[in-house]
Amino acid sequence: MFSLKALSLILLCITLLSLAASLAQASRYNESGGESWATARRDSSGQAPDPQRYSRMAIVQVYAAPTYGWKGAVAVHPWIIYKRAGETRYNRYEVISWGSSDKVRRNSNIADAYWYGARPRLLVEHRGAEAEAMIPKITAAIASYPWPQTYHAWPGPNSNTFLAHIGREVPALKLDLPANAIGKDYRSLLNPIGLPPSGRGVQVSVLGVAGVTLGAEEGLEINLLGLNLGLGFSPLRLRLPFIGGIGSDNLQKENSVP
Repeated sequence: MFSLKALSLILLCITLLSLAASLAQASRYNESGGESWATARRDSSGQAPDPQRYSRMAIVQVYAAPTYGWKGAVAVHPWIIYKRAGETRYNRYEVISWGSSDKVRRNSNIADAYWYGARPRLLVEHRGAEAEAMIPKITAAIASYPWPQTYHAWPGPNSNTFLAHIGREVPALKLDLPANAIGKDYRSLLNPIGLPPSGRGVQVSVLGVAGVTLGAEEGLEINLLGLNLGLGFSPLRLRLPFIGGIGSDNLQKENSVP
């Protein structure tokens, strides 16, 4: 009979293998060539549609990239960009810990830039009328973020907490933050039960340290000390600590054009 001890051993092995894989991938994601954070690559990754070419189209995208240095082996930094129809520049919003008491920053970096040497991964993309309709909700969510002057790398609130808040407020975004987006499950002690980052489902979480999530995009995910392990259902994929997961690349392809 399958015992709790055997299950615990399997989960431990999965976690250790995920960590090993993450450490192995860190050098591939981090293309700074050993440079310092001040000189690491931060130019465009070429993934955002040219806003001049698509000036008549509204566009919303969410990116995530491994954090700088050793932390890139265990966590990611996300951000959101958008432009309305008729605009020829993107607005980029993210939470950054340094440089100001206001942690929510606008246009501090190029829309689809490398994050201190790491190439970002496109998590979500919406274009056209659907994107245009959600932009006012996104701006309202940014304005209502509960912790604009607070930052804690673990367990939160941090940059992942910020994007998770937007996802909860804008379910149409269909946000699926990876399992290694540490801080996405942060909730205050006064509000331990609510929506998951996808905005569809339910989440129980104690300060992002322990909890469980059942969501439309997340599937079933268990959080212990900020390490998430679970199973996504649509499509079927493993959600793993450190590496994020195995399976779908999480890119939403709806409303995309060449």
